[in-house]
Amino acid sequence: MLINTETIIECASFFIFIIFSLGLCCFMLFLSWILGGRSSSRYKNTPFESGIVSSSNTHLYFSVKFYLIAIFFVIFDVEALYLYAWSISIKESGWIGFSEACIFATSLLLGLFYLIRIKALNWVSQNSQHNNI
Repeated sequence: MLINTETIIECASFFIFIIFSLGLCCFMLFLSWILGGRSSSRYKNTPFESGIVSSSNTHLYFSVKFYLIAIFFVIFDVEALYLYAWSISIKESGWIGFSEACIFATSLLLGLFYLIRIKALNWVSQNSQHNNI
């Protein structure tokens, strides 16, 4: 009976926390709606940058390769964090954890070799390499 009461208290405290958090968010949004400015003018919706009126198109276009490299970096960086967490708990994980980390590192290396093989990490495309020769 005691365990059931503790579970109910934990669930109730969690729901109270969620309700309080949502209430606080709603209160802050309502308060900003009341206290926020509602002015409108001719120049309110024009783009402004350092007091200088823009003279040309401000859209910058990046190559898809840039985004691919960024995604690969994030993926390998997060996986390195997993290896760091494993290295901190190496005594607790023992030989089983060591073998699992070796398998994980091997899969990382295989993924990196695959990316190198399909030339996903090259900045320059094949067409522009042939044009420069």
